[in-house]
Amino acid sequence: MQKLISFVSAAAVVIIMGSQPAYAMHCPADMKKIDAVLNSPDAVKKTGISKSDLAKVQGLRAKGEGLHKAKKHQESVDTLVEAMKMLGIK
Repeated sequence: MQKLISFVSAAAVVIIMGSQPAYAMHCPADMKKIDAVLNSPDAVKKTGISKSDLAKVQGLRAKGEGLHKAKKHQESVDTLVEAMKMLGIK
């Protein structure tokens, strides 16, 4: 029984630690997708969103990068996904 508990605990640690790099690498990819739209000359026209919503997207993009740098990758991904949804990025 002791060995089973040790094994399950070790497996949980491996799974948790292994998921962090995946989120870490996901953030920059999402930021690039957002930047590609934001850096286009007619981003508002292409996306069909208002200028105020575009400003919100820019804020979410910046917040997502800050969370990524703070190693809060799940929060970063969630924030960046919200920005991508506003831009119509899948």
